[in-house]
Amino acid sequence: MLRRDLVATALAAPPLLMAGCASPPSRAGASAEPATARITVLYDAFGRDPALQKDWGYAAFVETGGRRILFDTGNDPAILARNVAARGVDLARLDVVVLSHRHGDHMGGMKTLLDANPKVRIHAPKEAFGVYGADLPGTFYRRDESLPPEQRYFDGRPPDVMRFGSAWPQADITLVDKTTTIAPGVHLISLVSDKPGTLELRELSLAVETPEGMVIVVGCSHAGIDRIVKAAAEIQPRIQLVAGGFHLVVAKDAEIEAAVAMLRDTARVAWVAPGHCTGEPTFAALRRAYGDRYLYAGLGTTITLGDTPRVIGGSDVRETEAELEGEDDLQAYRRLLAASNERRRGLFARLQASATPGGAYLGQWRRSLAGCC
Repeated sequence: MLRRDLVATALAAPPLLMAGCASPPSRAGASAEPATARITVLYDAFGRDPALQKDWGYAAFVETGGRRILFDTGNDPAILARNVAARGVDLARLDVVVLSHRHGDHMGGMKTLLDANPKVRIHAPKEAFGVYGADLPGTFYRRDESLPPEQRYFDGRPPDVMRFGSAWPQADITLVDKTTTIAPGVHLISLVSDKPGTLELRELSLAVETPEGMVIVVGCSHAGIDRIVKAAAEIQPRIQLVAGGFHLVVAKDAEIEAAVAMLRDTARVAWVAPGHCTGEPTFAALRRAYGDRYLYAGLGTTITLGDTPRVIGGSDVRETEAELEGEDDLQAYRRLLAASNERRRGLFARLQASATPGGAYLGQWRRSLAGCC
């Protein structure tokens, strides 16, 4: 990417509150019913606030209608704990949690969440034998009445519903397999990916109705940002804002251009606040296309919602191109993306080394997660 594109992306919004300023940090979770609905980015690989730690993953704190919603938990529990403390978010006071999908960089902070709020209601995608738990009717398998009882499942009398374990058996997890309303004006868009690398992956996106239009928060958009926006528009036709990961981090220019045109011209999305796996070239393309309606959404950023969404928490003085020469924001984003890919490669290398000859099953598993971010 050209430097001028990187500069344009970084200039998209005012910088966050810098260390050493006299003003105290904004406490995003301090008010029970904030006057303004807002989104605070708690986990991402780029940002300007030195009090927060960058890492590859995503989490956002959404405040709307007096409700406090945590969307995803990032990649690492210790980093999530540090970042929520730095932004003054009290996880014990959450009303609900949404886990977008099963990839580790979105659910890795579950320990921190459950330590702080073990009884909070969690909505997660329902998948067959998924990490969040699952269930199947007792009639799901073929039966053979000619076998003796000791050779039949459950002696030939299976339960009506078979329930399968979760990685967090103590958690209050509600499994979602269709678009669902979880509170007045608050919806979960449930879609399944049909893309190579994440085939059959179910993902939830958060869609909040506002007077100005729908506000959508996405984790990775594995099913396609176009399909998510279309599904949300069926509930509220005007789309005011889309924030989060658009899953274009390795996309070619033609795919990026098509996605930008879809958002701006076809779906007529009014504002964008991309983060996480959207990708550097897509940041730049969206900035060029949206101009002042592109909102910088780096780690620690708070975006107020309304007729004119805006970034708060920092100075109104914009950095100059010369000052950006020393900015390591995008370099950190690249480094953390590379580290995330390397962690996955190392994990599967270890698994395959201990697998049966050929490692066919693990090889298939690896391909199924190749698109994760």
